[in-house]
Amino acid sequence: MAADQPTVLVVEDEAAQREVLRYNLEAEGFRVAAAGNGEEALVLLDEENPDVVVLDWMLPNLSGIEVCRQIKTRTETRSLPVIMLSARSEEVDRIRGLDTGADDYVVKPYSLRELMARVKAQLRRARPSAAGLRLEFEDIVLDAETHRVMRGGQELKLGPTEFRLLSTFMEKPGRVWSREQLLDRVWGRDIYVDTRTVDVHIGRLRKALGAHGGEDLLRTVRGAGYALG
Repeated sequence: MAADQPTVLVVEDEAAQREVLRYNLEAEGFRVAAAGNGEEALVLLDEENPDVVVLDWMLPNLSGIEVCRQIKTRTETRSLPVIMLSARSEEVDRIRGLDTGADDYVVKPYSLRELMARVKAQLRRARPSAAGLRLEFEDIVLDAETHRVMRGGQELKLGPTEFRLLSTFMEKPGRVWSREQLLDRVWGRDIYVDTRTVDVHIGRLRKALGAHGGEDLLRTVRGAGYALG
């Protein structure tokens, strides 16, 4: 996994359709994790920490509706965007899917271009920095497109790793990130880095954020990790 590359979890029991989705999502710059059933999807949910889920309704054993319900009842995944795919086109089915917690509902057969646009729209909500948007918290402004950070009107000098760390924190202020979660998000799952490296870069980020004064907004949560605010 490339550092900070957004991940889509595709849950589709038809292998051919699953591979079509994988191919098109990867062509759009996403990393793809894929599951063929609901049970596997729930396992990958914990392992892959996806940014968006594309979820088929008709799955063997554990239905997409039940997978969606479990995603939305977990505190750690409640805000995870879910796009439901279904051949059910009746209004009552759309309402059921959305009432279960799905953020979007796409009827099969669908346009791949439209689905890619819907995935990107959900990503802009879930990972604004990955979509090149501007983030603000207190007196900090991060512009993901120009790769600039301002605090109190003064530009800060951040290294690439510190920039990705700050982006992660600013997307979800108040959320406590463990060192392992930060390693996956900032460094990438395929790169081996010791967890102590996280502490080093957090220290550098703290120093950069305080270069022109101001309150220390990074919070260390003993035994859990770090949070912004």
